[in-house]
Amino acid sequence: MPRTQTTAPAPTVTASPPATFEAARAMRTVRHLAGRIGPRLATGPAFREAAEWVADALRERGYDVRRQSFDVPAGDSWGVPVAAGRSTNVIATPADFDPDAPYVLVGAHLDTVAVAPGAEDNASGVAVLLELGRVLGGTGQVVLVAFGGEEPRGPGDLHHFGSTAYVAAMSPAERRHLSGMVAMDRVGVGAVVPLSSVAGTPTATRDRLARIGDGLAVPTLVETDAASDHESFADAGLPAARIGSTPYAGYHSAADVPAVVSPAQLRRVGELVTAWARRAS
Repeated sequence: MPRTQTTAPAPTVTASPPATFEAARAMRTVRHLAGRIGPRLATGPAFREAAEWVADALRERGYDVRRQSFDVPAGDSWGVPVAAGRSTNVIATPADFDPDAPYVLVGAHLDTVAVAPGAEDNASGVAVLLELGRVLGGTGQVVLVAFGGEEPRGPGDLHHFGSTAYVAAMSPAERRHLSGMVAMDRVGVGAVVPLSSVAGTPTATRDRLARIGDGLAVPTLVETDAASDHESFADAGLPAARIGSTPYAGYHSAADVPAVVSPAQLRRVGELVTAWARRAS
């Protein structure tokens, strides 16, 4: 009798669940930047160390990383005279990024004023940025930027040097395809997440964040604010919003240490910006 040949059933392939934001990982970044490295003046050696560390971390997460240098003038860093110098933006692009398709940009400034370890301002934002990069896995239409030179060198427009340089260097195609920019600045204090647009500019990005927050049961406060890197994009007519800005006692001081930052607030912000990035891209 001939033998009957049987075919083994194909193995069942179970898709891995999407990665989720982990506040404990973000807190490790806060402790490294503000606890081990400390104050990160945009033109100083500690900033350069931090920028290299962030660049390496983004490469490990699967991104193509490049540096963009720019000038920062001499001035006053919150009461400390500082010399002119150069600073850097760390720009991370997904390996499968399509330059001819819509994309979003998420940024957080890496520098601090001269005297502050900068746990909340702004290791908190950078920590969420790096964790977002891990969650997204270096894929999709989400560009991540750690900006240098956000902090002021005096009154008026002596601030936001890194994001201003970034916007100035954008090609017409990059501007045309950008569907939203979010700056995360001071995102680890409080229990309500502030969401801001620049007064007199379109509010679509801010309002979409608010709607997503409602769906996630993340409490938000909708307002206007121009005191971060989103202003550089909004002033150029690009859609932009800020996450963060809750007042706290250690602002721009030596008291801005990791203990100031709340893991629960990092988680709220992380879940919100992750959901926005996934839906927008």
